[in-house]
Amino acid sequence: MDPEDARTEVPGLDAAGIEHWARRFELLSDANRLRLLVCLHHTPDQSVTDLAAAVGMSATAASHALRLLRYQGWVTASKTGRIVRYRLADETIHQLLHWIGATHAAEH
Repeated sequence: MDPEDARTEVPGLDAAGIEHWARRFELLSDANRLRLLVCLHHTPDQSVTDLAAAVGMSATAASHALRLLRYQGWVTASKTGRIVRYRLADETIHQLLHWIGATHAAEH
Protein backbone atom coordinates (compact mmCIF):
# COMPACT_ATOMS: atom_id res chain seq x y z
CA MET A 1 0.00 0.00 0.00
CA ASP A 2 1.21 3.46 -0.86
CA PRO A 3 1.95 5.40 2.38
CA GLU A 4 -0.12 8.32 1.08
CA ASP A 5 -3.12 6.01 0.60
CA ALA A 6 -2.59 4.51 4.05
CA ARG A 7 -3.15 7.88 5.67
CA THR A 8 -6.59 8.17 4.15
CA GLU A 9 -7.59 4.49 4.29
CA VAL A 10 -6.75 3.54 7.87
CA PRO A 11 -10.03 2.62 9.54
CA GLY A 12 -10.94 3.83 13.01
CA LEU A 13 -10.58 7.27 14.46
CA ASP A 14 -10.47 10.38 12.34
CA ALA A 15 -7.87 13.10 12.91
CA ALA A 16 -10.05 14.88 15.49
CA GLY A 17 -10.59 11.62 17.37
CA ILE A 18 -6.87 10.92 17.43
CA GLU A 19 -6.17 14.41 18.82
CA HIS A 20 -8.93 13.99 21.43
CA TRP A 21 -7.49 10.73 22.72
CA ALA A 22 -3.91 12.02 22.59
CA ARG A 23 -4.93 14.88 24.93
CA ARG A 24 -6.71 12.43 27.24
CA PHE A 25 -3.71 10.11 27.39
CA GLU A 26 -1.43 13.09 27.98
CA LEU A 27 -3.53 14.06 31.00
CA LEU A 28 -3.34 10.47 32.27
CA SER A 29 0.42 10.30 31.77
CA ASP A 30 1.09 12.26 34.96
CA ALA A 31 1.43 9.79 37.86
CA ASN A 32 0.07 12.25 40.43
CA ARG A 33 -3.08 12.96 38.42
CA LEU A 34 -3.57 9.23 37.94
CA ARG A 35 -3.14 8.67 41.69
CA LEU A 36 -5.78 11.31 42.40
CA LEU A 37 -8.18 9.70 39.94
CA VAL A 38 -7.63 6.23 41.44
CA CYS A 39 -8.19 7.67 44.92
CA LEU A 40 -11.43 9.39 43.85
CA HIS A 41 -12.54 6.22 42.09
CA HIS A 42 -12.06 4.26 45.30
CA THR A 43 -13.58 6.86 47.63
CA PRO A 44 -15.56 9.72 46.06
CA ASP A 45 -16.32 13.07 47.70
CA GLN A 46 -12.89 13.78 49.14
CA SER A 47 -11.42 17.17 49.97
CA VAL A 48 -8.16 18.46 48.53
CA THR A 49 -6.48 18.01 51.91
CA ASP A 50 -7.60 14.38 52.19
CA LEU A 51 -6.62 13.61 48.61
CA ALA A 52 -3.22 15.26 48.99
CA ALA A 53 -2.48 13.25 52.13
CA ALA A 54 -3.69 10.02 50.53
CA VAL A 55 -1.42 10.33 47.50
CA GLY A 56 1.56 12.04 49.15
CA MET A 57 1.29 15.44 47.48
CA SER A 58 1.16 18.96 48.84
CA ALA A 59 -2.32 20.46 48.96
CA THR A 60 -1.19 23.10 46.45
CA ALA A 61 0.01 20.49 43.94
CA ALA A 62 -3.14 18.40 44.42
CA SER A 63 -5.31 21.47 43.95
CA HIS A 64 -3.51 22.32 40.70
CA ALA A 65 -3.90 18.77 39.38
CA LEU A 66 -7.58 18.70 40.35
CA ARG A 67 -8.12 22.02 38.58
CA LEU A 68 -6.78 20.47 35.35
CA LEU A 69 -8.96 17.37 35.80
CA ARG A 70 -11.99 19.54 36.52
CA TYR A 71 -11.33 21.72 33.47
CA GLN A 72 -11.38 18.58 31.30
CA GLY A 73 -14.63 17.43 32.92
CA TRP A 74 -13.07 14.36 34.52
CA VAL A 75 -13.98 15.41 38.06
CA THR A 76 -16.60 17.67 39.59
CA ALA A 77 -16.42 19.71 42.75
CA SER A 78 -19.13 20.50 45.25
CA LYS A 79 -18.89 22.77 48.23
CA THR A 80 -20.06 21.72 51.68
CA GLY A 81 -19.63 24.72 53.94
CA ARG A 82 -16.04 25.79 53.37
CA ILE A 83 -14.86 22.39 52.13
CA VAL A 84 -14.75 21.53 48.42
CA ARG A 85 -15.20 17.84 47.71
CA TYR A 86 -14.29 16.11 44.45
CA ARG A 87 -15.66 13.10 42.63
CA LEU A 88 -15.23 11.44 39.23
CA ALA A 89 -17.51 12.79 36.53
CA ASP A 90 -16.33 11.11 33.31
CA GLU A 91 -17.76 7.64 32.70
CA THR A 92 -15.05 6.72 30.19
CA ILE A 93 -12.35 7.50 32.75
CA HIS A 94 -14.34 5.56 35.36
CA GLN A 95 -14.37 2.50 33.09
CA LEU A 96 -10.69 2.94 32.23
CA LEU A 97 -9.83 2.95 35.94
CA HIS A 98 -11.70 -0.35 36.31
CA TRP A 99 -9.80 -1.71 33.34
CA ILE A 100 -6.43 -0.92 34.97
CA GLY A 101 -7.51 -2.56 38.23
CA ALA A 102 -8.76 0.33 40.39
CA THR A 103 -11.37 -0.73 42.93
CA HIS A 104 -14.20 0.89 44.87
CA ALA A 105 -14.56 1.16 48.63
CA ALA A 106 -17.06 -1.31 50.09
CA GLU A 107 -19.63 1.41 50.78
CA HIS A 108 -19.31 2.94 47.28
